[in-house]
Amino acid sequence: MKKTLSLLMVIMLVLGALAACGPNREEGAGNNNQGGDDSETPETSKPEKLVVWEDDKKSGWLDEVGAKFTEEHGIEIEVKEVEMATKMKEQLRLDGPAGTGPDVLTLPHDQIGEMALAGHIAELDVEQEIVDRFSESSILAQSYEGTLYGLPKSSETPVFIYNKELMEEAPATMDEVYDFSTDFTKDGNYGFLALWDNYYFAHAPIGGMGGYVFAENDGALNPADLGLNNEGAVEGAEYIQKWYEEGLFPKGVVGENGGAAMDGLFNEGKVASVMNGPWSFQSYEEAGIEIGVAAMPTLPNGEPMKTFMGVKGWHVSGYSENQEWAQTFIEFITQDENSKLRFEQTKEVPTNTALVDDPAIAENEGAKAVAEQSQHAVPMPNIPEMGEVWDPMADALQTVVTGKQEPKAALDSAVDTIEQNIEANHSN
Repeated sequence: MKKTLSLLMVIMLVLGALAACGPNREEGAGNNNQGGDDSETPETSKPEKLVVWEDDKKSGWLDEVGAKFTEEHGIEIEVKEVEMATKMKEQLRLDGPAGTGPDVLTLPHDQIGEMALAGHIAELDVEQEIVDRFSESSILAQSYEGTLYGLPKSSETPVFIYNKELMEEAPATMDEVYDFSTDFTKDGNYGFLALWDNYYFAHAPIGGMGGYVFAENDGALNPADLGLNNEGAVEGAEYIQKWYEEGLFPKGVVGENGGAAMDGLFNEGKVASVMNGPWSFQSYEEAGIEIGVAAMPTLPNGEPMKTFMGVKGWHVSGYSENQEWAQTFIEFITQDENSKLRFEQTKEVPTNTALVDDPAIAENEGAKAVAEQSQHAVPMPNIPEMGEVWDPMADALQTVVTGKQEPKAALDSAVDTIEQNIEANHSN
């Protein structure tokens, strides 16, 4: 009898030890509950607060939205402003491993690849109805290798900006812009200017003619398949060359100082229209220019300009101990009404499809133009190999616009350099 009792006690001790070593399903780690419903998430899994990093001078809207989340879920929201473009990722690399980082942060989408590879941001697993809130291109921008790593916050892309005193309305086609420019360009005045020696802007005509950076398949980009010197890319570069060869663009709008030169001419009232991003609206208006804004005119082949689009997104830190609740929070703050509130305070255009026709955006000329152009825009590739593209393409385009090399030869040379650098710096 004693032997039987002893054996029973041993078995009970072993089972108890195994239970203690197993996963605590009330900890809430991971992304198993995507709805944020308190009935599905035990109270014991709730953190007292979530730490949220928002971009510099952009956090005011979170006072109201954070309070609503706290009221609904009983979790305090602590907001810290960190400059997004250059400081956010570096700060996370330091503070994340130290345990002093955020649960939620925001990044430009072209940083997602490197941040995901390093484990700095966590994968998301959200319901399809949440994904469907946003434009397809903005969701693609928030994905890496077919896996979702963020929810879109806002987008920006170059648009057509014109001086209403010099141009009555935005032309529908680039052929019309060309005809206007040939008549208007004289005595130091220009009909239209663009920084087409810079690949960020030059992708619009190159992409619209059929060029591409990396082939895309089911949300994954293939760095071994470059389309930067295909027939369409060459046609796009030839179209760019035409504007410079015919003197429709001044020689000074080239290279690092090109942007400042273009803005200076526009602010002086010497340029009727430019291709630029929403970041330029305020400075043009402060210079006393009454600007009009529209989506880019269509190319001579009838296709839209395929501008590069930058998408800012919300992400869950890979170091957060509250990843499930962090995801619930970003699902909450990207709801249509909350995204609209952020737009009203920051003027950064959300990618929620339901808001495109909302009066807050539809009646704002600049926001409407960005929203419309975004429908044709291409997210900047967010894989690490994209870092090898910018300089060779800038060099190629500058040799084209200065007449030092023909488009086909220049693009062939750029692709050779890009392929060599990808092989050298990104091969396994």
